[in-house]
Amino acid sequence: MSVHDEIRQANASYAADFDKGDLSAPPGRKFAVVTCMDARLDPAKFLGLGEGDAHVIRNAGGLVTDDALRSLVISHHLLGTEEVLVIGHEGCGMVTFKDEDLQERLGTDVDFHAFPDLEESVRSSVGKVRESPLLPDSFSATGFVYDVQSGELREVA
Repeated sequence: MSVHDEIRQANASYAADFDKGDLSAPPGRKFAVVTCMDARLDPAKFLGLGEGDAHVIRNAGGLVTDDALRSLVISHHLLGTEEVLVIGHEGCGMVTFKDEDLQERLGTDVDFHAFPDLEESVRSSVGKVRESPLLPDSFSATGFVYDVQSGELREVA
């Protein structure tokens, strides 16, 4: 069975019992999460989230890039979120290479945002949120690192 067929079959099973069509677009718990796209992370599970609870923004490295910041600004100003959790994780692939290596390999000058220090990356992303002129001082940002071995979160100072 192809991935396409597996996904269609899984969706049919999900839709057969779907009863959440009346959820509103604003997240019920008024927060957003920026985290990595790594398949080992299931933020709904490790944060105890249900559908409609939070906005989850994922990208390689769990970085607050310009695009993630754009989403947070929309999330706050139009949908009422009041804070963001920035969550990096142990064993992140973004620490295993340098932008220059991938740029040379691909013949491009794209910024891939690789980073050598996980905690510093989380701190930097939290700083981008706090320093954004598009978000009020009341918009809270907290950083965490998720341990893929234990499933535990630890706050980054």
